[in-house]
Amino acid sequence: MVDKKNNQTNALIKALVIAIDFVLLNITLLILHREHPNMISMSNDEVKVLWVASNLGMILAQLQFSTIIHMRWPSIGDVFKRMLGLTIAHISITFLILKMIYFDHPVFWLMFQTGVVEVIYMFVVRIIELYSIKWFRQTGRNSRTATFIGSDPELKYLYFNMIKNPTLGYRLKGYYSDTKIDEEQWRAEDEDDLIGIRKRKKKEENTIDDDLKWLGSLKGLMTSIDQGETPDLGDDTFICLPISNVKAVHRLSDYCDQHITRLFYIPSTIERLNLRLRSVNYGRLDFFTTNFMTLQSPVNRAIKRLFDIFFSFLALICTLPLYPFIALIIRIQSPGPIFFKQERTGAKDKSFTCYKFRSMHVNDEADTRQATEDDPREFPFGRFMRKYNIDELPQFWNALIGDMSIVGPRPHMIYHTEKYKKLIGHYMLRLYFKPGITGWAQVNGLRGETKELEKMKERVKYDIWYFEHWNVWLDLRIMWMTVKDMLYSAKKAVFK
Repeated sequence: MVDKKNNQTNALIKALVIAIDFVLLNITLLILHREHPNMISMSNDEVKVLWVASNLGMILAQLQFSTIIHMRWPSIGDVFKRMLGLTIAHISITFLILKMIYFDHPVFWLMFQTGVVEVIYMFVVRIIELYSIKWFRQTGRNSRTATFIGSDPELKYLYFNMIKNPTLGYRLKGYYSDTKIDEEQWRAEDEDDLIGIRKRKKKEENTIDDDLKWLGSLKGLMTSIDQGETPDLGDDTFICLPISNVKAVHRLSDYCDQHITRLFYIPSTIERLNLRLRSVNYGRLDFFTTNFMTLQSPVNRAIKRLFDIFFSFLALICTLPLYPFIALIIRIQSPGPIFFKQERTGAKDKSFTCYKFRSMHVNDEADTRQATEDDPREFPFGRFMRKYNIDELPQFWNALIGDMSIVGPRPHMIYHTEKYKKLIGHYMLRLYFKPGITGWAQVNGLRGETKELEKMKERVKYDIWYFEHWNVWLDLRIMWMTVKDMLYSAKKAVFK
C-alpha cells in the first residue's frame, strides 16, 4: 500500500514538473509575442500557428526527454542532461514543424534565442524543484523504508549516502548482522563528510532516522523466517553477504518476493576482483568488462568535439589581443622563439605538436626533464605565465584543430609516456582519447612535478575515471574549477 502511494506521489511530482515546463514555455511565448521583433511583425494567425507548433514540439520532446527528477537515484548531472536534451529536442522539432508547413516568417534566430532562454529558466527551475523535492522527502513524506543485511563496508558507503542525501527519501529501519557495526567508528572515519549530521535535530517525528539500529543476527533472522514469522524488512532490502552465504541470499530473495519488498544485492568487498568492472548487456546475457568508457559512443564523441570547437574558438578570439604583448615581454626577457613546440603523446598513442608560450630559457633538457619548483631555467615572466596558466593559451589552437580537447588528461612528453607505461599497468588507458588543456586530475590537486610513482598512479586513476564518467556537465564543472583555481589559488604555482 505504501509502495503504491509512493508511486502515485512520484507520478504526481513528474506530472507537476512537466506541467510547469508547459506553463513556462507559454509564458516565454507570451513575452516574445510582445517584445520580439519577429513575433510582433506576425499576424494573429501566424502567431497561433507558432504557438501550436511550439507546444506540439514540447509534447513530442517530452515523450523522449521527460524529467527524471522524481526518481530517487539519478544524479544532478543526469537531471540536467535530461533538461538539456529536452530543450534541444523541443526547439529542433518546433523548427522542423514550421518548415514542413512552409511557415513564411524567418524563425531560425527566434528559435535559437527561445532555446537559450529556455535553457536558462529551466536550469533555475530544476534547481528549485530539486530543493523542493529534497525538503518534501526530508520531512518524511514520499519516503521508503529500508533494511540492511550484512556488515560489509559497502553498506557503510550506502548508509552514509542515504543520510547525506535526503532527496533519496529513505528511512532506515536498521540492520541484521552477526557482527554489530561500530557506528561511532564509522562516523569518526567519515567525519569530514558528515559535518552537521550529529547536530541536526528532527523537526518532525517521521524525519529520516540517522541511527542505524541493530535488529538482530543473520542467523536469528533466518530462523524466524524458517519458523513462519514475518519480520518487517520495509520497502527495500539491501543485502551485502559473501557468496559463501548463497543459501541465505536465495532464501531472503524468496521472502522479499513473497512480501513485495524490493531486494538489492551489493557484492561483498571480500569477493571483489579489484577490477574496474562495468556491466554490459547483449540480448539476454549480462557481461562485465574492464573497458567501458562513455566516450566510446560516437554520439558522445561528436558532442565533445562540438564542445571543443565552440569553446576553443571563443577562447582564441577573446585572448588573441594579448598575444602581441606576451610575445614582446618574452622576447625582451629571453632570446629565442615566442612559442615552445614539443612532440607529446596524444590519442591512441600518436604524437602531435603541442604549442605553448615559451616560459623557459632555451635548453637541452626540455624533452626529458619535468619543470620543478623554482626551476632555474624559467625567466621571470615565464614563471608568472606558468603560475596563471597563461603559457597554455596556444593549446586552444591544438583543441580547435583536433589534436587536443578542452578537458582531458594532460599530454605527457613522449619520454615520460615510454617510461610510465612500463611501470603503471593501466597507464595506456588514459590515451584512449584526446589529451586536454585541463583535466579531472589537475583540478583535484594532482598536477605538477611527479617525483613519486604513486603520484603518477593516482593521476592515471583520475584520468581513467574521467573517461568512464564523462558528460558535458562534468566538462563544464572542470572548466569552472580550473578558472576558480586560477582566480583564488594563484599562489600555488602550476608546474607542467
